[in-house]
Amino acid sequence: MKSDARPDEIGELSTQFESMRQMLNQRTRELETSNTQLSLANVHLKEHDKVQRDFINIAAHELRTPIPLLLASAELKHLMPNEETVLIVFRNAKKLQDLANVILDAAKIESNTTQPYKESVNLKDIIQDALKEIEGSHNDRLEVMYEPRDIFIVADKDRITQVLSNLLSNAIKFTKEGKIFVNVKEKNINEQVIVSVKDTGCGIDREMMSRLLTRFATKSFGGTGLGLCISRSIIEAHGSKIWAEDNDDGTTGATFSFSLPKLSSNKQRR
Repeated sequence: MKSDARPDEIGELSTQFESMRQMLNQRTRELETSNTQLSLANVHLKEHDKVQRDFINIAAHELRTPIPLLLASAELKHLMPNEETVLIVFRNAKKLQDLANVILDAAKIESNTTQPYKESVNLKDIIQDALKEIEGSHNDRLEVMYEPRDIFIVADKDRITQVLSNLLSNAIKFTKEGKIFVNVKEKNINEQVIVSVKDTGCGIDREMMSRLLTRFATKSFGGTGLGLCISRSIIEAHGSKIWAEDNDDGTTGATFSFSLPKLSSNKQRR
Protein backbone atom coordinates (compact mmCIF):
# COMPACT_ATOMS: atom_id res chain seq x y z
CA MET A 1 0.00 0.00 0.00
CA LYS A 2 1.45 3.32 -1.02
CA SER A 3 1.57 6.30 1.36
CA ASP A 4 -0.55 9.29 0.35
CA ALA A 5 1.81 11.73 2.15
CA ARG A 6 3.65 14.02 -0.23
CA PRO A 7 7.36 14.78 0.18
CA ASP A 8 6.68 18.38 1.30
CA GLU A 9 4.30 17.14 4.03
CA ILE A 10 6.90 14.68 5.30
CA GLY A 11 9.49 17.44 5.36
CA GLU A 12 7.12 19.72 7.30
CA LEU A 13 6.38 16.97 9.85
CA SER A 14 10.11 16.33 10.22
CA THR A 15 10.72 20.03 10.85
CA GLN A 16 7.94 20.16 13.44
CA PHE A 17 9.29 17.06 15.22
CA GLU A 18 12.76 18.60 15.28
CA SER A 19 11.36 21.84 16.68
CA MET A 20 9.48 19.89 19.36
CA ARG A 21 12.64 17.95 20.20
CA GLN A 22 14.61 21.17 20.62
CA MET A 23 11.89 22.68 22.79
CA LEU A 24 11.78 19.55 24.92
CA ASN A 25 15.56 19.62 25.34
CA GLN A 26 15.39 23.31 26.27
CA ARG A 27 12.70 22.66 28.88
CA THR A 28 14.73 19.74 30.22
CA ARG A 29 17.78 21.99 30.63
CA GLU A 30 15.68 24.66 32.31
CA LEU A 31 14.25 22.10 34.74
CA GLU A 32 17.75 20.80 35.51
CA THR A 33 18.92 24.36 36.17
CA SER A 34 15.92 25.02 38.41
CA ASN A 35 16.53 21.78 40.32
CA THR A 36 20.18 22.76 40.83
CA GLN A 37 19.15 26.20 42.10
CA LEU A 38 16.57 24.67 44.42
CA SER A 39 19.16 22.23 45.76
CA LEU A 40 21.57 25.10 46.45
CA ALA A 41 18.82 27.13 48.09
CA ASN A 42 17.96 24.13 50.25
CA VAL A 43 21.60 23.81 51.32
CA HIS A 44 21.72 27.52 52.18
CA LEU A 45 18.49 27.24 54.16
CA LYS A 46 19.89 24.32 56.14
CA GLU A 47 23.07 26.29 56.83
CA HIS A 48 20.99 29.29 57.91
CA ASP A 49 18.88 27.10 60.19
CA LYS A 50 22.05 25.66 61.74
CA VAL A 51 23.43 29.17 62.30
CA GLN A 52 20.20 30.21 63.98
CA ARG A 53 20.18 27.12 66.20
CA ASP A 54 23.82 27.68 67.14
CA PHE A 55 23.11 31.31 68.00
CA ILE A 56 20.09 30.38 70.13
CA ASN A 57 22.21 27.84 72.00
CA ILE A 58 25.03 30.33 72.52
CA ALA A 59 22.70 33.18 73.54
CA ALA A 60 20.83 30.90 75.93
CA HIS A 61 24.13 29.81 77.47
CA GLU A 62 25.33 33.41 77.81
CA LEU A 63 22.02 34.50 79.35
CA ARG A 64 21.81 31.52 81.67
CA THR A 65 25.28 32.03 83.17
CA PRO A 66 24.72 35.33 85.06
CA ILE A 67 21.09 34.78 86.05
CA PRO A 68 21.66 32.23 88.87
CA LEU A 69 24.36 34.48 90.32
CA LEU A 70 22.02 37.44 90.24
CA LEU A 71 19.28 35.46 91.95
CA ALA A 72 21.64 34.04 94.57
CA SER A 73 23.08 37.49 95.27
CA ALA A 74 19.59 38.94 95.61
CA GLU A 75 18.77 36.30 98.22
CA LEU A 76 22.05 36.77 100.08
CA LYS A 77 21.78 40.55 100.34
CA HIS A 78 19.24 40.16 103.18
CA LEU A 79 21.72 38.05 105.13
CA MET A 80 25.01 39.78 104.39
CA PRO A 81 24.66 42.97 102.33
CA ASN A 82 28.33 43.58 101.61
CA GLU A 83 30.44 45.03 98.83
CA GLU A 84 31.22 41.61 97.32
CA THR A 85 27.53 40.84 96.82
CA VAL A 86 26.98 44.20 95.16
CA LEU A 87 29.92 43.60 92.83
CA ILE A 88 28.55 40.18 91.82
CA VAL A 89 25.17 41.72 90.99
CA PHE A 90 26.78 44.58 89.06
CA ARG A 91 29.17 42.34 87.10
CA ASN A 92 26.47 39.92 85.99
CA ALA A 93 23.96 42.65 85.23
CA LYS A 94 26.65 44.17 83.01
CA LYS A 95 26.99 40.83 81.19
CA LEU A 96 23.25 40.82 80.47
CA GLN A 97 23.41 44.43 79.30
CA ASP A 98 26.34 43.67 76.98
CA LEU A 99 24.54 40.66 75.51
CA ALA A 100 21.40 42.73 74.91
CA ASN A 101 23.49 45.41 73.18
CA VAL A 102 25.17 42.78 70.97
CA ILE A 103 21.80 41.38 69.88
CA LEU A 104 20.49 44.91 69.16
CA ASP A 105 23.60 45.73 67.14
CA ALA A 106 23.17 42.51 65.17
CA ALA A 107 19.59 43.53 64.39
CA LYS A 108 20.85 46.90 63.13
CA ILE A 109 23.27 45.13 60.82
CA GLU A 110 20.43 43.01 59.42
CA SER A 111 18.32 46.12 58.77
CA ASN A 112 21.32 48.08 57.47
CA THR A 113 20.76 50.92 59.95
CA THR A 114 24.28 51.18 61.41
CA GLN A 115 24.93 54.89 60.94
CA PRO A 116 27.91 56.39 62.80
CA TYR A 117 27.94 59.90 64.28
CA LYS A 118 31.21 61.21 62.88
CA GLU A 119 33.14 64.03 64.52
CA SER A 120 36.67 65.21 65.12
CA VAL A 121 38.09 63.13 67.97
CA ASN A 122 41.48 62.31 69.47
CA LEU A 123 42.28 58.65 68.81
CA LYS A 124 44.36 58.58 72.00
CA ASP A 125 41.20 59.25 74.08
CA ILE A 126 39.36 56.39 72.35
CA ILE A 127 42.18 53.91 72.98
CA GLN A 128 42.53 54.94 76.62
CA ASP A 129 38.76 54.60 77.13
CA ALA A 130 38.87 51.09 75.64
CA LEU A 131 41.81 50.17 77.86
CA LYS A 132 39.86 51.32 80.92
CA GLU A 133 36.97 49.04 79.95
CA ILE A 134 39.20 45.95 80.06
CA GLU A 135 40.94 46.81 83.33
CA GLY A 136 40.85 43.87 85.72
CA SER A 137 39.79 41.41 83.01
CA HIS A 138 43.19 39.74 82.63
CA ASN A 139 45.72 38.12 84.94
CA ASP A 140 49.09 39.46 86.07
CA ARG A 141 50.95 37.33 83.49
CA LEU A 142 49.48 39.42 80.66
CA GLU A 143 50.65 42.95 79.89
CA VAL A 144 48.86 45.46 77.63
CA MET A 145 51.22 47.92 75.91
CA TYR A 146 50.31 51.30 74.40
CA GLU A 147 52.30 54.48 73.85
CA PRO A 148 49.85 57.42 73.89
CA ARG A 149 50.15 60.16 71.29
CA ASP A 150 47.72 62.67 69.85
CA ILE A 151 46.23 61.70 66.49
CA PHE A 152 42.97 63.25 65.39
CA ILE A 153 40.50 61.30 63.30
CA VAL A 154 36.96 61.65 61.93
CA ALA A 155 34.88 58.96 63.60
CA ASP A 156 32.09 57.97 65.96
CA LYS A 157 33.92 57.90 69.31
CA ASP A 158 31.56 55.48 71.08
CA ARG A 159 31.44 53.03 68.17
CA ILE A 160 35.20 52.96 67.64
CA THR A 161 35.66 52.48 71.39
CA GLN A 162 33.30 49.51 71.05
CA VAL A 163 35.43 48.06 68.23
CA LEU A 164 38.65 48.46 70.18
CA SER A 165 37.13 47.01 73.36
CA ASN A 166 35.98 43.99 71.39
CA LEU A 167 39.40 43.44 69.78
CA LEU A 168 41.13 43.83 73.14
CA SER A 169 38.69 41.42 74.82
CA ASN A 170 39.32 38.86 72.07
CA ALA A 171 43.08 39.26 72.44
CA ILE A 172 42.81 38.73 76.21
CA LYS A 173 40.58 35.70 75.72
CA PHE A 174 43.14 33.94 73.53
CA THR A 175 46.30 35.14 75.30
CA LYS A 176 46.78 33.57 78.72
CA GLU A 177 50.18 35.17 79.21
CA GLY A 178 52.52 37.43 77.29
CA LYS A 179 51.79 40.84 75.81
CA ILE A 180 49.12 42.67 73.87
CA PHE A 181 50.20 45.68 71.83
CA VAL A 182 47.98 48.53 70.65
CA ASN A 183 49.77 50.20 67.75
CA VAL A 184 48.84 53.21 65.65
CA LYS A 185 50.38 53.96 62.26
CA GLU A 186 49.72 57.04 60.14
CA LYS A 187 49.57 56.74 56.36
CA ASN A 188 49.95 60.26 54.98
CA ILE A 189 49.53 59.17 51.38
CA ASN A 190 45.79 58.59 51.69
CA GLU A 191 45.22 60.37 55.02
CA GLN A 192 44.52 57.13 56.84
CA VAL A 193 45.30 55.83 60.32
CA ILE A 194 45.87 52.10 60.91
CA VAL A 195 45.02 50.85 64.41
CA SER A 196 46.26 47.36 65.31
CA VAL A 197 45.76 45.07 68.29
CA LYS A 198 48.54 42.48 68.33
CA ASP A 199 48.67 39.59 70.80
CA THR A 200 51.06 36.74 71.54
CA GLY A 201 48.33 34.15 72.03
CA CYS A 202 47.38 31.01 70.15
CA GLY A 203 46.73 32.66 66.79
CA ILE A 204 43.73 32.22 64.47
CA ASP A 205 42.22 28.80 63.85
CA ARG A 206 42.64 27.97 60.15
CA GLU A 207 39.04 26.77 59.93
CA MET A 208 37.87 30.16 61.22
CA MET A 209 40.04 32.41 59.06
CA SER A 210 37.73 32.55 56.02
CA ARG A 211 34.63 33.41 58.09
CA LEU A 212 36.27 35.21 60.99
CA LEU A 213 34.44 38.50 60.44
CA THR A 214 31.05 36.95 59.66
CA ARG A 215 28.07 36.39 61.96
CA PHE A 216 28.25 33.70 64.63
CA ALA A 217 31.90 32.94 63.88
CA THR A 218 32.83 31.07 67.05
CA LYS A 219 34.01 27.59 68.04
CA SER A 220 33.19 27.80 71.72
CA PHE A 221 30.58 28.97 74.20
CA GLY A 222 32.84 31.83 75.20
CA GLY A 223 30.84 34.42 73.25
CA THR A 224 28.05 35.04 70.78
CA GLY A 225 30.24 35.07 67.68
CA LEU A 226 28.81 38.48 66.77
CA GLY A 227 31.50 40.81 68.09
CA LEU A 228 33.81 40.79 65.09
CA CYS A 229 30.91 40.97 62.64
CA ILE A 230 29.56 44.03 64.46
CA SER A 231 33.05 45.55 64.49
CA ARG A 232 33.33 45.02 60.74
CA SER A 233 29.94 46.67 60.20
CA ILE A 234 30.98 49.70 62.29
CA ILE A 235 34.29 50.12 60.46
CA GLU A 236 32.69 49.69 57.03
CA ALA A 237 30.07 52.31 57.99
CA HIS A 238 33.03 54.67 58.38
CA GLY A 239 34.06 53.87 54.79
CA SER A 240 37.05 51.88 56.01
CA LYS A 241 38.04 48.23 56.41
CA ILE A 242 39.07 45.74 59.09
CA TRP A 243 41.22 42.63 58.69
CA ALA A 244 43.03 39.93 60.65
CA GLU A 245 46.18 37.89 60.16
CA ASP A 246 48.51 35.63 62.05
CA ASN A 247 51.73 37.30 63.17
CA ASP A 248 54.49 36.96 60.58
CA ASP A 249 57.39 38.24 62.70
CA GLY A 250 58.28 34.90 64.25
CA THR A 251 55.99 35.31 67.25
CA THR A 252 52.81 33.41 68.02
CA GLY A 253 49.46 35.14 68.08
CA ALA A 254 47.44 37.31 65.74
CA THR A 255 46.98 40.93 64.75
CA PHE A 256 43.63 42.61 64.10
CA SER A 257 43.78 45.93 62.29
CA PHE A 258 41.39 48.56 60.98
CA SER A 259 41.76 51.84 59.14
CA LEU A 260 40.09 55.18 59.77
CA PRO A 261 40.18 58.55 58.01
CA LYS A 262 42.61 61.00 59.59
CA LEU A 263 41.57 64.60 60.21
CA SER A 264 43.36 67.01 57.91
CA SER A 265 46.25 68.73 59.68
CA ASN A 266 44.82 72.19 59.05
CA LYS A 267 41.60 71.20 60.83
CA GLN A 268 43.11 69.62 63.93
CA ARG A 269 42.24 71.16 67.26
CA ARG A 270 43.13 70.12 70.75
